Amino acid sequence: MSGFKVVIPARHASSRLPGKPLIPLAGKAMILHVAERAVAAGADEVVVATDDRRIAEEVQSAGYEVAMTAPNHASGTDRIAEVAAVKGWDSHAVVVNLQGDEPLMPTALVRQVAQDLASHSEASIATVATPFDDRDSLFDPHAVKVVLDQAGYALYFSRAPVPWHRDEFLHDTSELPSGVPFLRHVGLYAYRAGFLRRFVEWEPSVLEIAESLEQLRALARGERIHVSVVSDPPGHGVDTPDDVRRVEQILMGQRG
Repeated sequence: MSGFKVVIPARHASSRLPGKPLIPLAGKAMILHVAERAVAAGADEVVVATDDRRIAEEVQSAGYEVAMTAPNHASGTDRIAEVAAVKGWDSHAVVVNLQGDEPLMPTALVRQVAQDLASHSEASIATVATPFDDRDSLFDPHAVKVVLDQAGYALYFSRAPVPWHRDEFLHDTSELPSGVPFLRHVGLYAYRAGFLRRFVEWEPSVLEIAESLEQLRALARGERIHVSVVSDPPGHGVDTPDDVRRVEQILMGQRG
């Protein structure tokens, strides 16, 4: 495919882990591990988007590009849209949103989501999902679910367990109904730069506000989201102190 861009949104504020992008993991700040993943994926441009000088200084000292963005963005997508506008990227440019707390994201998956968008001309967004393997995870509201049409385009995203199996879910069982595609959404996105310009002009939709899922703003406007289903979930993201310890052990093992 032709080249793609990666933008890594990084905020210092975090209710559970303040200063999360700067947390040291295996000898370097987490945000630098993420930037390394983006470069290794083959992006022709990698930009860390932040509103915090401490993060900017850390990233620049390691030789990566930084874009200082407005402090009042409601979402990472809005922050990425600002970068795309400042950089003047062509409306057809493929821009990957790689979260700044995903130091274990496989580089092949970053390339895949960019390729997926490039190969689906009707899509404004491409993203990824992986099958659920247990009922507890399916019923966890922190795990986002997605339902697809037969062509692999998203019909809906929800924090609720969807699709709802009318008969099976009436019973208290730990097993998932067989033959039903229960899919967990993975928060890795590729956008067309032209879509980003449209997205930031729209008001949040009622569904987006109710579910706290910004991708529903795009579906509400009739935009198409293509979803690649992968069998193996990506590496663990960092949201809690336990995640920090777990991810650092994995990174130390990779170095060894």
